[in-house]
Amino acid sequence: MIFSALFAAQQGQTQARQAMPQGNMLTALIPFVLVFGIFYLLIILPQRKKQKKHMESISALKPGDKIITTGGMFGTVMGVLQDRIELKVAANVKIEITKSAVGVILVSGEPGSVEKSES
Repeated sequence: MIFSALFAAQQGQTQARQAMPQGNMLTALIPFVLVFGIFYLLIILPQRKKQKKHMESISALKPGDKIITTGGMFGTVMGVLQDRIELKVAANVKIEITKSAVGVILVSGEPGSVEKSES
């Protein structure tokens, strides 16, 4: 008797659960879409703008500009090729680096000042 009452109660709960409408997949995905949108606006978009500005600065390099490489070497641009930069790091010492190795472009005209173009 107790078992039959307990079984009937469990069966009633099961039927009630089955009768309740289930949320569709779209409502389950809305929080994930919102989090991705906020993540994109706060992190990815500003980083892309910063990277684009840095690449424009690198493409505008000309002989005589002073730079700091990502490895920390200071130098003066002596020549600009399509994918490389010829850099003078000391008297009679010239090296070639890739454009992606430019870390900071120093503003010419003011000693010690740095342009806002760090990678």
